Amino acid sequence: MSIRSLLTALLCACLLGAPTAQAAPKTFKLCWSIFAGWMPWGYAAEQGIVKKWADKYGIDIQVQEVPDYVGSIERYSAGQFDACTMTNMDALTIPAAAGKDSTALIVGDFSNGADGLLLRGSGLRIQDLKGKSVLLVENSVSHYLLSRALEWALLEESDVTIINVSDTEIAEAFLAGKGDAVITWNPILSEIRRKAEVSQVFSSNLIPGEILDLTVVDSQTLAQHPEFGRALTGAWFETQRLLGLPTPAGREARARMAAAADTTADDFEAQLGTLRSFYSPRTALNFARTGKLPDLMQRVARFADAHGLLGKSGMGLTNLGIAFSGERTLGNPQRILLRFNHDYMQLAADGAL
Repeated sequence: MSIRSLLTALLCACLLGAPTAQAAPKTFKLCWSIFAGWMPWGYAAEQGIVKKWADKYGIDIQVQEVPDYVGSIERYSAGQFDACTMTNMDALTIPAAAGKDSTALIVGDFSNGADGLLLRGSGLRIQDLKGKSVLLVENSVSHYLLSRALEWALLEESDVTIINVSDTEIAEAFLAGKGDAVITWNPILSEIRRKAEVSQVFSSNLIPGEILDLTVVDSQTLAQHPEFGRALTGAWFETQRLLGLPTPAGREARARMAAAADTTADDFEAQLGTLRSFYSPRTALNFARTGKLPDLMQRVARFADAHGLLGKSGMGLTNLGIAFSGERTLGNPQRILLRFNHDYMQLAADGAL
């Protein structure tokens, strides 16, 4: 055998004997913040449900709790996460307004009393809001709720004084005596109601369906990696089904979520009662297909424009657009930055994930 042949044979032997290096699975990141409607993400990660679905599609999904709600959306908008939990209004006014193309992958529920307006003192009415100072997270869904409350009371925003406080500090500030009123969401809302003498004069149960709780995904990531959307949707609805069960397993799951939210099982059950949760993909899909979403988002966009949240021109929907399944759009169809995509919920409903 020639030297060249010998070297070739040795090289082949080395290559055949070398262990095959497997590429690491693609990693995606999802962030969420404490809220009854989003606690399933923490539970699904803790119990291995997210991992099960990620493994099914050969990917890795990291789920992280971010205590500051608005901060979590800002970090998502900056590209630090591939997906994030947020309301429909915040999806429009933070990532979309910043130019980030996002897709509302999952409609988890709508607020049906989970967001509320509390006035300090007892026996008060919504009309007593006039002249009061109001603590809230400015330009958030709480600000939107204030605008709807003022409409009901035939008041203007100039009739109140808004004090901007982060969601991580708002309970402490109000309980310490700051402000005459507060607008916030559960579990903060229920905490304040337990600890202070207040009158709840308005809540989201008076505007059902207007405040949606979503899981939002970067649109480019979703287009390039549909397996990420499939895994998220599968994990979510497996957990949602368990959350809604009136069985020992369901009660144990809810108790674990309550503990993670630093509240009691009874209080957590009460918080869930202030949500219209979609425990099955079919009910979520039916809601999303009602045709109300475009009108709802038109109202939200008007509020956002009036407060300069879509640009200072007051013509935000000329600069960006919102797309809905069925090819209907609002605003600029050439620059869609928020998409309501029902395809993955449809797959879940069909048992095709």
